[in-house]
This record gives sequence, structure tokens and C-alpha cells, in this order.
Amino acid sequence: MSTPTGPANDLPVRMPRPRQSGRHRRPEPAVAPEGAPALVLAVPGTPSGSVRSLAEEVVSIARAELPGLDARIGYLCGDDEFPALSSLLANAAQERTARYEQARAAGSEATEPEGPVAVVVPLLAGADGSLLRDVRKAVNDSKVAAEITDALGPHPLLAEALHVRLSEAGLARADRARLFTVATAADGIIIASVGGEEAAQAAGITGMLLAARLAVPVMAAALDQEGSIAEIAEQLRSSGSGQLALAPYLIGPEIDPILLEAAAKEAGCAAAEPLGAYPAIGKLVLSKYATALGIPLTGAGAAQR
Repeated sequence: MSTPTGPANDLPVRMPRPRQSGRHRRPEPAVAPEGAPALVLAVPGTPSGSVRSLAEEVVSIARAELPGLDARIGYLCGDDEFPALSSLLANAAQERTARYEQARAAGSEATEPEGPVAVVVPLLAGADGSLLRDVRKAVNDSKVAAEITDALGPHPLLAEALHVRLSEAGLARADRARLFTVATAADGIIIASVGGEEAAQAAGITGMLLAARLAVPVMAAALDQEGSIAEIAEQLRSSGSGQLALAPYLIGPEIDPILLEAAAKEAGCAAAEPLGAYPAIGKLVLSKYATALGIPLTGAGAAQR
């Protein structure tokens, strides 16, 4: 039984934890600055319900990491159901102008907004020059001041995502720290990118990071370059790899799934799933946005460079 001055019988009292200070203090979570440009995810490929679900999950991860973030989705091949990137940007610009005019009409001393209306982040793991040109064209067609970031990779988090997708398919050890083996684990990995030879070379950087994780040879090939997959498969087999696996260096929408199936047959091996909405994708999208605007991120939202 408690008394007016506290619990009876010398029961322990739960006291609030003191606020940490100094270097052990937990960093305050980042919040999107008021009036910050919108983050616009530029989605390539043919829109569909599954593509929209993937894109929505990616922006949901970004919003969770940066509360207050205005995140939107624009499609390079938009239609009445899926907003085209150019029209989405135009609408964002109109909304910003309307907010400013409403504030002025209400007596606010708000100044006319400057800087980009949006930061456009292509939903691309690798630097596909053709798709990046399509993004730039859509931004130019919108006649809106918008900043365009690079593709998401190369990045260590993408090597982690490739590792996870391979392990989910039974083609790699799930944990490099454990010394067990997987009977179906590959002893040679083909990273399949899109964007030709130049994109494949860039994907090779992430491939080196994946090779360090798996301790097996990893080489990159171009899905959209005839003979590239077969050539890399032959090189790996010639160097002693007997069991290969195909690791798509793709988010998903940027290529027809039939081409992935054909590539796996061409290489004569099993394939993992594309990266999809792996959590690191949303964090990298946010990191590109924050870097473009100079917004410091803390905690999980700060994707390591």
C-alpha cells in the first residue's frame, strides 16, 4: 500500500533515466526541414500494380527514416493511372507556388521559395545511361527546377542486399560469420546489370564488395548486351567455378523478368530475385536526397558511404 509520500514497505521506485550527455548521448532523430523540396522517386519500366507496391514500400522506408518528408512517385512511362514524372513535377511546382500565395494572402511575410522544387532520385541500382537520360528528359519536359541524383550504386549496402537475395534463394551462406556450408551455394557469382558495358564495369565495384562477403569469385555482366552473360559464365568456369549463380543488380521495374529468366538459362545456372524493396534501397534513396540538400541524417537513416 502506498502513502502520500511514496510506496510503502520500501518498494523500489522506477525513476526516469537521466538524459545522456557527451559522446554517449543518443543523437536526436533527423526531421525534414519545413518547406524542403519533395523527394520524387523516378520509377523506370512499365508501370503495374506490383511496381507501384514496390515503389510505395521504398518511399515508406524513406519517410520512416526522415519524419515530415514529402515523398512522391513519378513514372517514366506514366499514364492516367500512374502519374508521369514530368506531370508530377509540374504539380509539385504549382502546389509550392499556391502555398506561398496563400501565406502572403493571410498576411505572412513569407518570401518566395527559392531552390529546387524537388530532388529526383532514380530507382536504379546501377548507372544505366539510357534510363538516366530518360529521367533528365522528363525533368526538362516538366520545365521545373529539380535536382537529379545519381543511381543508388555502387554501395556496400547493395552488396549486402545481393548477399541476402542469394541466401534467400539458397545460393549463398546466410551469414559469413558462421562456418556452415550450403549444399547449393555457388562458387562463382554473375552480377547481372543493365546499361551496357559501362554499367557492368560500375556494377563490378559492388561485385568486389560481394566477393569479400562470400569469399568466391564475382564478375559483372550486362543483361542488355548480347553474349555478355555467356562470356562471363565461361570465364568463371574456366577459372575453376563449377556451380554458378546469377545475382540481378536490379531493383526490378527496369527490366522485363523474362530477360532475367533467359539470362539464367544462357549462363546455365540458378538466379536470385531482384533487390526489390530491400530496406537498404529506401535508405539509399533517402541518403541521395539528403546529400543533395545537405540534410544531416542520424541513426539508421544515415547510409554509410
